[in-house]
Amino acid sequence: MKKIAIVLLSAALFSCGSKGTVDSGLVNIPATASGETPNGKVPKFEFDMTEYDFGTIVQGQKVKQVFKFKNVGDADLVITDAKGSCGCTVPTYPEKPIAPGGSGEIEVVFDSAGKSDEQIKTVTLQANTSPTETVLKLKGFVKTK
Repeated sequence: MKKIAIVLLSAALFSCGSKGTVDSGLVNIPATASGETPNGKVPKFEFDMTEYDFGTIVQGQKVKQVFKFKNVGDADLVITDAKGSCGCTVPTYPEKPIAPGGSGEIEVVFDSAGKSDEQIKTVTLQANTSPTETVLKLKGFVKTK
């Protein structure tokens, strides 16, 4: 009886939270964790800027900034994720691969509702580049009404 209880408990523990699916977007990235593709070619970001100072705004205003980039590497660049440092900073990014020599844009919207004083917000990009993380930054001052 104890063996059956142990087996059932083990099965329950190992199955918790598992949905039984694999995110194929992570599997299909043609690169290693270092960003190197099987043929030795590597994609590479070249941004026009990685930090934007929006100056002084009034609380409640939204700031939109577009960070433009080019793939100066020699393999397709694939962005797998972009996360803002908080819910007030929302990025959008191209979901299709960017060919060598191609370009793209990361649009970031910062909502200053409920914020005040100096603000420094970041967006962390995950891509098949080396290094795999790239950080974009927005900063400025939010004055209350």
